[in-house]
Amino acid sequence: MVLVVVMGVSGSGKTTVGSRLAAKLGWKFYDADDYHPAENKEKMAQGTPLNDEDRIPWLCALHDVLRRGDSSGQNAVLACSALRKMYRRVLVSGASATGGCRPEQPGGSAALQVLFVHLHGPMEIIAARLEKRRGHFMPPELLKSQFDTLEPPSAPENFITVSLEKSLPEIVLEIERAIFQGEAFLP
Repeated sequence: MVLVVVMGVSGSGKTTVGSRLAAKLGWKFYDADDYHPAENKEKMAQGTPLNDEDRIPWLCALHDVLRRGDSSGQNAVLACSALRKMYRRVLVSGASATGGCRPEQPGGSAALQVLFVHLHGPMEIIAARLEKRRGHFMPPELLKSQFDTLEPPSAPENFITVSLEKSLPEIVLEIERAIFQGEAFLP
């Protein structure tokens, strides 16, 4: 069972990389944006960054999605910003990471084994991508707040960092190698 969360700021390529990786491997793909409540999307569309009160219930719902995949033996890739260490803990542990949510299933409190793939790159490149993007609820004006919020993964988190300045095939290959060559799930 492999659960991968492709993470990073808005415009870093999470959905593109995550969906391509999942398609190549024949795994289930989830986009965290699809799980935002309408209130969160509206808030962001108005240029207001989300706070923890907005994010925690959303992250708990995403933990439940990952938990269901894990329970059913389905390898999965989730594209999710997961900007702060606390948010990543909620994705991995659900209710045991915060009092703000409850596990969906009885006995669902054991931490999930998740590989976080941090798509990392310069703000200028990501800003240029956001300027070209149409029809997304996240305006380019919120990019700085995302970088301000970002706490890059570090030990003991299970993660790899991949430069978003590489080509899409190179990024996907680097992630595959980490998964299948055993680099990703070292204790």
